[in-house]
Amino acid sequence: MESTDISASQDAVITALQKTLTSESEPLARRFRALFSLKHLACQASIPAIHAIAAAFTSPSALLKHELAYCLGQTRNPEAALFLRAVLDNVEEDSMCRHEAAEALGALGDLGSLDILKRLRDTKEEAEVVRETCEIAVARIEWENSEAGKTEQLKKSDFTSIDPAPTSEQSATVESLERALLDTKLPLFLRYRAMFGLRDLASPPDLPTAVPAVEALAKGLSDSSALFRHEIAFVFGQLSHPASIPALTAALSDLSEQSMVRHEAAEALGSLGGEEGVEETLKQFINDKEQVVRESVIVALDMAEFEKGGETEYALIPEAARA
Repeated sequence: MESTDISASQDAVITALQKTLTSESEPLARRFRALFSLKHLACQASIPAIHAIAAAFTSPSALLKHELAYCLGQTRNPEAALFLRAVLDNVEEDSMCRHEAAEALGALGDLGSLDILKRLRDTKEEAEVVRETCEIAVARIEWENSEAGKTEQLKKSDFTSIDPAPTSEQSATVESLERALLDTKLPLFLRYRAMFGLRDLASPPDLPTAVPAVEALAKGLSDSSALFRHEIAFVFGQLSHPASIPALTAALSDLSEQSMVRHEAAEALGSLGGEEGVEETLKQFINDKEQVVRESVIVALDMAEFEKGGETEYALIPEAARA
C-alpha cells in the first residue's frame, strides 16, 4: 500500500511539473526549474517524467527545446530516443535544437540511432552544426560499444554529466591537451576528448592546473566552428571558475558571434552570478536582438539569484510535492 501511495504522489508531482513546463504563460525561469526537477526524476528511470519533458517540444522557444533535448540525453534511458530522433529529423526545427537532439542520442549511446546520425552527418546540405554534432555522436556511440571503450581507464571526473566525448587519459598534461584541443586536423571527437580532459584538470578550482586549463580552454573560443565554441562556453558553465569570466564576457558581448555561442556564454556567466560585475554584465543584454540570448540572460539572472541565495538545488518544488 505504501509503494502505491509513493507512486501516486510522484505522479501528482510529475503532472504539476509538466503543467508548469508546458505553460507558455509561466515565466521562463520557473519553467527551467520545473525541467530540472523532472530531469532528476527521469534520471531515476521515471518513464512518466521522460514523457513530461518531451511534451514541451511543442514550445516555440528554441532555448527551452534545446534544454529539453539535453536533459533527455542525460537520463541514459532508451525511452527518450524516439522523441530525440523526431526532433533531429525535423528539418523545420531550429538547428540548435536538432544539434542538441543529436548530442543527446550520443549521450544515450543509442545504437538504433546510428543510421539517422550517419545519414545527417553525410548530408552536405545539412546545417554545419547538425553535421558536426552527428559526427561526434556517431564517434561516441561507436567508441562506447568498442573494445577500447569498454576497457579504457578514464580520468575520474568531478562531474556527473554524460559528456559528448569521454575524458582523455589520466596522464595527460594541460599542454598536451591544449595541443589536441586546438589541432583542427584531428577529428572533432578527439578534440572534444581533450576539451573535457582540460575541464577535469580545472576542477576543483584550487588545483595548480586549474587556471592554466581554463586559459587553454579559452583559446578554443577562437575556433572556426560555432559548435566547438559553444561547447567551450558550456564547459565554462560547468566549471564556474572566475578565470573564465573575461572570455565569457567577450563571447557574449560580440554581437557578430553566433547566437548559440552567446547564449551558452550567458548561461555560463549565470553560474558565476556571485562574482563581482557578472550580474551587471548580464543585464546589459536583457533586451538583446536575439531571442535565444534574451531568454538565456533571463535564466542566467535567475541562476545568479540561486547562487547568491545559497539554495541547494536549482529546481522547482510544486505544490503537489508539498502536500
